[in-house]
Parts: sequence; structure tokens; C-alpha cells
Amino acid sequence: MTNRAPLPAEITRRRTFAIISHPDAGKTTLTEKFLLLGGAIQMAGQVRAKGEARRTRSDFLQMEKERGISVSASAMSFDYRDWRFNLVDTPGHSDFSEDTYRTLTAVDAAVMVIDGAKGVESQTRKLFEVCRLRDLPILTFCNKMDRESRDTFEIISEIQESLAIDVTPASWPIGMGRDFLGAYDLLRERLEIMDRADRNRVAESIRIDGLDDPRIAAHVPPDLLDKLREEVEMARGLLPPFDRKAVLEGHLTPIWFGSAINTFGVRELMDGIGAYGPEPQPQRATPRMIAPEEPAVTGFVFKVQANMDPRHRDRVAFVRLASGHFQRGMKLHHVRAGKPITVSAPVLFLASDRALAEEAWAGDIIGIPNHGQLRIGDTLTEGEALRVTGIPSFAPELLQAVRPGDPMKAKHLEKALMQFAEEGAAKVFKPLVGSGHIVGVVGALQFDVLASRIEGEYGLPVRFEGTQFTSARWVSGPPEAVEEMVAKNKGHIAHDHDGDTVFLTRLQWDIDRIGRDFPALRLSATKEMMAAA
Repeated sequence: MTNRAPLPAEITRRRTFAIISHPDAGKTTLTEKFLLLGGAIQMAGQVRAKGEARRTRSDFLQMEKERGISVSASAMSFDYRDWRFNLVDTPGHSDFSEDTYRTLTAVDAAVMVIDGAKGVESQTRKLFEVCRLRDLPILTFCNKMDRESRDTFEIISEIQESLAIDVTPASWPIGMGRDFLGAYDLLRERLEIMDRADRNRVAESIRIDGLDDPRIAAHVPPDLLDKLREEVEMARGLLPPFDRKAVLEGHLTPIWFGSAINTFGVRELMDGIGAYGPEPQPQRATPRMIAPEEPAVTGFVFKVQANMDPRHRDRVAFVRLASGHFQRGMKLHHVRAGKPITVSAPVLFLASDRALAEEAWAGDIIGIPNHGQLRIGDTLTEGEALRVTGIPSFAPELLQAVRPGDPMKAKHLEKALMQFAEEGAAKVFKPLVGSGHIVGVVGALQFDVLASRIEGEYGLPVRFEGTQFTSARWVSGPPEAVEEMVAKNKGHIAHDHDGDTVFLTRLQWDIDRIGRDFPALRLSATKEMMAAA
């Protein structure tokens, strides 16, 4: 891809990124402040604020509002300075990691949020590994510096050791906890002083000529100033210097220190994303890569969300544009179905608010309302038979049977379950033997969310019951071998919502037995979300 044509100006200014973190590191608050500084909202609604008007803008499911956690990835587009930011807020809770993994296929970079007191936590580690598989550039924000936090060098060395990535400080904190005053911007030689009185006010920025500038003493007490000079000197001697090329290759992460709730350090992070983050990147597909500067429009569905607006039974496919300049009313080729699709009412998202998208460019995320034609993994083109690859579906780790409260409503329940399966919210399996459905999820909290959504959106109370099965594997191989295995193991066989054959397992022994008895078959824990034509 070295002889690529230059990107059109509109594509060059796009920055499409996800925010990843462990639950409670402050990701949702940071998202709010991005929207506030981008002029997209007038007041940052805190997660637990009173009153419907001040709910966090990026959480739209009822359960998210009640519990104050993000459980589905939502996309937001807004302008900041010269850039167009497409921000994808991902679920921090590990029970929803599959939605996050898929979301990371649709972005060009990730912002990793860590808690200054807790450092690198388990979910951060998992999500970081997914970013690494895709070579995503990572920018780091160390949050909650206005609370008691760990030593700055300790935080940096933990990131370097546990995530095996070089870290370069973009800013350096001045004090911590109650004594936290602000930060020194190492990239632009500025002093940033935090305003504790007004949480929505941006920090005061003071230009200085390095740390020896006498003007600095007017803002920083002598003890903190001595410590700052000493630490910055050590940091510059011990840590690698900033290098944008290394950042874009995913070997180096710049780290900013701040406090999202106090809107501190957020503007510097946003400037960093714009100045040092990647522009839209080529997309892996078969039979060839898709370059963003290609004039023909291509895009792929990485998420489907049903009932975003409870007043309309709608289903919106989130589409990442991989190339071209899209205009409303375009006819696109739906590769899996082999049919044209007219995109007459595409939407741009600002959290749960939407605006009609008259146009969009490579790097943007648009929503296409539809009635179930579009599924996760679908590719849309201007005619060429391209298929975007690498969107995973994982084997569930928990399986339960689902029953409607009213047995007469079984058909309604089936319809609701199919919708959630197509949305990627759960795996739904129809066993070959017996009636009913088995629902598979990655984390137990997903059962609560499903029960709450089925009742809220369809008026159907349901109950989940245990089954003898603990996991599922997709079966592939020569058709005659699949048929023979199915005939001999009917009690373990089910079909997923795409009609693919699934082997339900109780123990690892079941999987080993099939491997011995049917060596030609493959039992897989992941399935590429690219439904066969």
C-alpha cells in the first residue's frame, strides 16, 4: 500500500476511535466531556445525576440508565477543532466483551482509560490484547488524579510490564489527590492548571519557556515545583521520547494525566487524538484490501441495535464506511443477499440522538434503519463482491433454556430471540431434540439484560433455567461426516440463528470424543460473522 494516492481532505480529518477500560475507570464520564468540549452537548450529565434530562448521553438502554453502566457500544460523531471525531463508547463490563471485540474491528485507534489508583485492571488487559491483535494505535488517559493515586513512575512501569508496550509521557501530573494542581504539558511546554470550582470549565493554560521559567513559581508551590522538575528530568532520561510513527505502529503509547470529572486533561487528550491519531486506515477484506481513498463506497456492519427508539420497532445497522464518499439515497449492493439496497434514511448518531446523514466519508459510522435484512458482518459495496473479514463471534460460556411466562406466547418469544441473535446480544440455539430455545451468553449479567429487554420491548416476562450444557462449538467439515456425527449425537445438536450446525457440550471430554470419532470435523469456538450467501 506504499503507492497510495493522497486521501481527500474530508477523509484525512476523520479520527475514528473507541474508548476502552475496566468498569468504573471513568470511561463514560470521559465520553461526556469529549461531547461537551466538541460542542455536542451543553451540560455534562453525570451517570447518577437526578432527572431524565441529565442522564448520560451515551447510555440509552433502560438498564444502563438504572445501573449506571454501559452495556452496549454506541457511536457518536462530532467536530472538534479541524477534525471530525467518530467516537465509539464500548461496554466496560466484561460480561459484554463480545460487543466490544466487534466494535474494535470498526475503529482505527483506541483510547485506553486507566484509574490512577488501580492501574491496569483485568478487563483493560483483555481489551488491550484485542487491540494488539489488530495493531491498533493506543493513546492512554490516566484518570482520577484528583484522588489519591499511585506514583506516576509506578503507573507507567506497570503499563510497560503488564501490556508490553513502551510508554511516553505527554503530560506530567503536579501533585495528586487533594494536592493535585494540574499537569505540565511535555509536548507543548505549557502549564495546565485545574479549576476545582467548576467541573465543566476547561483548565487554564499558561505558556512558559520550559520548567526553568520564573513565571512558573506564581502557580506552583515550591515543594511541588522541585518535585516536578526532578521527575520530569528523570522521565526524559529514562522513558522513550514521543515518536508519532511508533505510536501509529502500535509500539508506543503516549499517556496524559488528568481528571475527567473535572474536565482536566481532556482537551489535551483530544488535541493528541487529532494531531497524532491515525486517519482512516485500509480495511481487510476478501479478495483484496479496501483503501479509504477509493472513489467507490464500501462499508460493513459491525453492530445491530434493535429498538433504539422504543416508540418505533426499528432495527439500526451500524455501518463503518471503509471507502468513498457516501450520499443519501445511494443504491448499494448487499453482497451476502446479492441484492441492491437503497439507503434513503441513513442516520448519524450523537449517542441516542440522530440526524439524517446527507453525506458521509470513509471513516464515518452511519446507521441504516432496516427490518432485519442487514446482519453483523454484512458488506455493502457499489457492485464489487467484496467481503470484509475479521469480525468475530465467540462461543458462549453460559447456556440456559428460556421459557415464556405465558406458554401461549412461545411464537412471540421466538421472534424476540431471533432479533437479539441478529443484533449479536446473545447466541440462540434451537435444539434438534425437544422444544424451546437455549440462549448462550459470555457473562451472567447478559441474562438480566435480555430478560429486562424482552419484557420491556415485547411485553413478555420470561424465565431462564439451567441446562446440562456448558458451552457450544460450531461444526464444520465434509457434509457426509457432519451428517453422520449429527445422526449419532442428536441430543447434543442444535442450530444457530443462521442455521449453522452447533455441538452443545457438557465437558471437554465431549469435544475430545468427537475429535477422536470424527477426525475430519472441526469444532470451533469462534465463527466469522460473515453469513454465507
